[in-house]
Amino acid sequence: MTETGGPSDDAATTALRTLLTELDSCTAQLEQAKARAETLLAARASGRTWQDVVGSEPRPLVVERISSVLATLSTAGHAWRREQAAALQAEDVSINRIAAMFGVTRQRISALLREANDPA
Repeated sequence: MTETGGPSDDAATTALRTLLTELDSCTAQLEQAKARAETLLAARASGRTWQDVVGSEPRPLVVERISSVLATLSTAGHAWRREQAAALQAEDVSINRIAAMFGVTRQRISALLREANDPA
């Protein structure tokens, strides 16, 4: 139990830890993408064509890194939101209140809770 009386290893806590890990990874990937983008900009400023600049860019491309980060954050963020909603419901917070806290509709919260309760 934590100081607040809740379990320290519940699904919401696990999802939040996963989100933090993914945020660290994404931050590193975005720093690499930024450095690469600055290199591309310098190459373009030196007079190289876009075809030459982009065609010689090693993989993963800047756009590939960004797409990967977005997908990762979407997945981890969704899991965190789902488990957070379920944890709030377990504390007897109403669906309407959770919706207001998250800034979404009660229907969206209901859908998240159905996902959280679906064993598959």
